[in-house]
Amino acid sequence: MTTVSTRSDRITRDDIEAKLREIAGQADDRIDAARPAVVTAAVAAVAVVAVVAYLVGRRRGRRRAAVVEIRRL
Repeated sequence: MTTVSTRSDRITRDDIEAKLREIAGQADDRIDAARPAVVTAAVAAVAVVAVVAYLVGRRRGRRRAAVVEIRRL
């Protein structure tokens, strides 16, 4: 934690900018640390959605397919 060492207790624009840069730096570090997990989860979710869509489409195709029976007289 940084303290302001000025003559008065007034908060300057530089103080605010310094604090915002510090907070932004911490947020960037957390984002960089979490990125691989988020990417892995997104890829897994896309794979699950693709498999479910395939299975649902396959089931629907079987249900709608006509069965044609040919008889010889």
